[in-house]
Amino acid sequence: MGQRHVLEALVYALIGDGHVLLEGPPGLAKTLACRALAAAVAGNFKRVQFTPDLLPSDIVGTRVFDQKTGEFTTVLGPIFAHVVLADEINRAPAKVQSALLECMQEGQVTIGPETHRLPEPFIVMATMNPLDAEGTYALPLAQMDRFLLKELVGYPDMEEELRILERFGGEPRTLQRAVISLEHVVQWRHEARQIYVDGRVARYAALLVRATRAGNPYFERGASPRATLALIALARARAFCEGRSYVLPDDVKAVAPAALRHRIALNYRVSTEGLDPERLIADVISGVPVP
Repeated sequence: MGQRHVLEALVYALIGDGHVLLEGPPGLAKTLACRALAAAVAGNFKRVQFTPDLLPSDIVGTRVFDQKTGEFTTVLGPIFAHVVLADEINRAPAKVQSALLECMQEGQVTIGPETHRLPEPFIVMATMNPLDAEGTYALPLAQMDRFLLKELVGYPDMEEELRILERFGGEPRTLQRAVISLEHVVQWRHEARQIYVDGRVARYAALLVRATRAGNPYFERGASPRATLALIALARARAFCEGRSYVLPDDVKAVAPAALRHRIALNYRVSTEGLDPERLIADVISGVPVP
């Protein structure tokens, strides 16, 4: 109900061949949105509930000794799915979170001496609750940078909340399944990569990223070149969804907050002065001339 920007973010990440991080209070259907997308693409879906006692082997798998054969066998973990939901990813320590790094970047998992390819397509959808800080761990910067985008999920308005009550206040609803196939997703990704990006648009994307490193008094660290790649990938996905064969500067500007907000490290002045991080990022984006 509502949350159009969240639905678009999930689709853009799916088409842009990246991973998505959803941040918002509990009860806003973050998990439901991820489950619905997995059902719609008819993919294999696995959910991992992150907790403080979770181990890396609980995610990627482990080696088990078989007493009958006298050899080690590999037991694959839940990461081997087309859509993996990492629920409340900030509930597990950094060691567990880092177990996702190779999976998200390389599309493969190394267990002991063996390397296993992940299924195609593969996407990680992670959720995190920003309100309850007790028992949570900050995500490593390297982990955050692997997410193609981060979207903020807010509370619905009055009309949307009444529609939620009308739709979900009775009998449980089943998710629509197999709206498209996995082959469609692979084809969409291929077509999106062929969308034309003019040199001026590419330069605009690079200038946006470089503006986050330009000595902003509230930024401790700017975005990496991976952010520039993310901007173009998301802009192409947006253009693809709108039926265009070329990227507009407006595509880059529209996806810039989602691509940059988790790649910028803020310093202590933001909290001490009570500033809004989203406002700071918007100011940086608006300060770069649009070609």
